[in-house]
Amino acid sequence: MDERTCDVAVIGAGTAGLAAYRAATEAGASAVLIERGPGGTTCARVGCMPSKLLIAAAKAAQAARNTDLFGIRVAGVAVDGRAVLARVRAERDRFVGGVFEGVEALPEAARIAGSARFQDRTSLTVGDHTRIAFRAAVIATGSSPTVPKPLRGLGDRLLTTDTLFEIPDLPESLAVLGAGAVGIEIAQAMTRLGVRVTVIDSGDTVAGLSDPDLARQAAALFGAELALHLGAKLESATREGNGVCLSWTDGEGRARETRADKVLAATGRSPNLDDLGLDAAGLRLDEDGVPDFDHRSLVCAGAPILIAGDADAWRPVLHEASRQGRIAGTNAAARAAGRAVETPEPWTRLAMVFTDPQVAVIGVPYEADAADRVTGAVDFADQGRARVDGANQGGLRIWAGRDGTLMGAEMLGPAVEHLAHLLTHAIGDGKTARAVLDQPIYHPTVEEGFSTALSEITHSTCQS
Repeated sequence: MDERTCDVAVIGAGTAGLAAYRAATEAGASAVLIERGPGGTTCARVGCMPSKLLIAAAKAAQAARNTDLFGIRVAGVAVDGRAVLARVRAERDRFVGGVFEGVEALPEAARIAGSARFQDRTSLTVGDHTRIAFRAAVIATGSSPTVPKPLRGLGDRLLTTDTLFEIPDLPESLAVLGAGAVGIEIAQAMTRLGVRVTVIDSGDTVAGLSDPDLARQAAALFGAELALHLGAKLESATREGNGVCLSWTDGEGRARETRADKVLAATGRSPNLDDLGLDAAGLRLDEDGVPDFDHRSLVCAGAPILIAGDADAWRPVLHEASRQGRIAGTNAAARAAGRAVETPEPWTRLAMVFTDPQVAVIGVPYEADAADRVTGAVDFADQGRARVDGANQGGLRIWAGRDGTLMGAEMLGPAVEHLAHLLTHAIGDGKTARAVLDQPIYHPTVEEGFSTALSEITHSTCQS
């Protein structure tokens, strides 16, 4: 067995792992990067990029079907499912190829292929060929789709985000288990591409919204396009003919059945930690097997080991994984050199769903009847630019402290991916509603909708 030593061993070459390796080496540490495959990052290979490619195709089809509002007549729209998925894969492969090129540009001696397993607090093995002694390590092993037990016997009729984009053609019908960000994005895109879609979720909200009014609006808007069943419990799933049959109970306790060609499990992802030998490393694990770690330094309790990205099951989105990787790599190098670690403040929480209308959840979570805050609201139904574009659906809610300092928001509407960034930055900068109001907003833009909500907040804080 090859015996090696290094300052920092990074396990996983995804978004967080690559960032950790680069940060560690930039801090002067000797580092190795261990990857068992398939590589290419979750985002580029099976996550945000292929899903957005599918959504882009659906958006084009939907736009072509809905031109009458503007006096434009389109005779008919035909969806070529094979061509849609061929483009998804071609562009996906280009993104993944870019990631591989970046990895291959790293020193060959620093890249080790295989599965890592801790032997103790300061050493690990890679497969049966390499043993590495380290001064600090970073766990950045990513995550894998969670498949509920009733779906596990469906074979090739079960899809996850790891397999969805490999199907050669669009199915005629699809059942989606889960109405969270991934589930509702894929469900709406598939519907707009001509697939008959049913969504089943045990919760009572969609797309991660908590504000009751926005959640009701979202359920109504998405439910108008596809069969959306909230508060439902999946009982069993069986192969039937060329498809599947799902037996489930609806929110009123009635037994129901849904038949579809395929079923997509969109019930979340679990950290890839089971085969790492974390007990041998002396780490304290929670009931889900995730190490106890500090959310600022990313240092795990019990060993000179850090954790970043989807592997820590906290804020599993790309921008957070990239930042966590940089923090973990920098701090791993510091631990290896005997220096103090950094403890930066977490970023303002930002989660987005690329449906139509779009959804965003920002900052401090919604809390009903919170006494320490005031809320401003906007309804997009009559917002000028939204009406011009025929996208006047949804609304936004912004909450602030009693002194007007912005705290959080939820949004459902047009251009939310841009509105959310503006508000996230304002919250991160500690701005008040009055300070944001005293900034230019061009007319006519959807951003003008902020003024109504912020004015309500400012008025309320003046009265208190």
